[in-house]
Amino acid sequence: MDAKRILLVDDDTSDVELALASLDEHNLANEVAVARDGAEALDYLYRRGSFADRPEGNPVVVFLDLKMPKVDGHEVLAQIKNDPVLKTIPVVVLTSSREEQDLIKSYSQHANAYVVKPVAFESFVEIVKQLGLFWVLTNEPMPKS
Repeated sequence: MDAKRILLVDDDTSDVELALASLDEHNLANEVAVARDGAEALDYLYRRGSFADRPEGNPVVVFLDLKMPKVDGHEVLAQIKNDPVLKTIPVVVLTSSREEQDLIKSYSQHANAYVVKPVAFESFVEIVKQLGLFWVLTNEPMPKS
């Protein structure tokens, strides 16, 4: 069975460390690829640049922040959902934005979920853990064609 990789796209080092720690609690962190901005996320998905040698196959889910340098989360989401090969990858927007326009735009771009990062440390850890458990262990991914 292929490893069920998660692609975590976030430029906030503290949020990345917290997310990895919470996923590690259920032995999910070893299959997390981290991209620090939207351009890096696209390089990962298209297996180019520093990710040219990564194993084949798409992540089982992308946890995507919206507010990032180089390429923002909305552009990454649009590219994923408009690509015939990538469009079936579930994308969970995991952001600090509570702006209604970000919520509407994310769902109109076919995000699979929109989760606002809690400010409290314990709440953030719990939400990431629950997201990881659901998308890696509970959800049935699209079969490979």
